[in-house]
Amino acid sequence: MSSKSYKLTSKVLLYPGMAGWHFLIVPKKESGTIKEKYGRLAKGWGSLPVSVTIGKTIWKSSIFPDRRASAYLLPLKAKVRKAEDIWAGDTVSYAVKLLV
Repeated sequence: MSSKSYKLTSKVLLYPGMAGWHFLIVPKKESGTIKEKYGRLAKGWGSLPVSVTIGKTIWKSSIFPDRRASAYLLPLKAKVRKAEDIWAGDTVSYAVKLLV
């Protein structure tokens, strides 16, 4: 993959305090690399646009910095979770491509 693309594996988190929102926490090592390389290009709330692939599902989204996790969060839409049979606590392999 190119330097803007990352193959990752993360556990699905049901975010506390945000009813029903599921996220993948981008691993700290890759989050650090992404912040170092692309953080200056961040949009509102520090977000970076991405294209994501899980299984056969591909969609555009954004990753957001989370201070508590010291990493980026990737929101998982209900449509994606249903299509790929993903639940809170599952470990998911996915690809992220930065669109900056």
